[in-house]
Amino acid sequence: MAKNDPAGLQLSVDRTSPVPLYFQLSQQLEAAIERGGLAPGSLLGNEIDLAGRLGLSRPTVRQAIQSLVDKGLLVRRRGIGTQVVHSRVRRPLELSSLYDDLEAAGQRPATRLLAHRTEEAAGEAAAALGVPEATPVLRVERLRLTHGEPMAYLRNHLPPERVAPSPEELETTGLYRLMRGAGITLHSARQSVGARAATAEEAELLGEEEGAPLLTMERTTYDDTGRAVEYAAHLYRASRYSFDFQLLVRS
Repeated sequence: MAKNDPAGLQLSVDRTSPVPLYFQLSQQLEAAIERGGLAPGSLLGNEIDLAGRLGLSRPTVRQAIQSLVDKGLLVRRRGIGTQVVHSRVRRPLELSSLYDDLEAAGQRPATRLLAHRTEEAAGEAAAALGVPEATPVLRVERLRLTHGEPMAYLRNHLPPERVAPSPEELETTGLYRLMRGAGITLHSARQSVGARAATAEEAELLGEEEGAPLLTMERTTYDDTGRAVEYAAHLYRASRYSFDFQLLVRS
């Protein structure tokens, strides 16, 4: 098991700042996790040594560490110590594949295929894809993992005459990469983001407690001819995932 001693990190606190000392420390440790200075699986080190090095009290250091435990970035393991679990994934809100984004961020994405079947389109899926109800569509359900831990549940409805990836393909790469490989030019999407509490079934699937907050995302994606090529309904663990927005000010 890797041991990344925070003594090798450039940590400091500003006692003249109005920002609480524990928060200053937690922010620096979180940044180190995000940058990879504290890699998943590494041990944080000795709490007493860290307090002594920074001239902080043990309760202050303990509070900083606990805030990262609450965020899911650290975990306390009996007989082992405080261990880095993973970095939080921040995804830009744009037309991109979760698989590609995770791969680019060095998150080692993996996929567990839960369903791959043709069914009759109904309700929202039929409306989003612009097809009559009962039209055959391909339904794909996947669990996306990073570093071996579940992050998102992905449900997609696809027009099979446009794209029909095999189970083997879906388990080894991203859907948008497969679409591009099939000659589809992705042009735009209509997307909505929300949040709700996890059901018992969703919590078990995603490794959360029942009632834990989940981010929701619904997206209809269009090609360069204006035809819908995907209707997606995804669930993300709020403890591991967030969407980033860039807002422009209009004069």
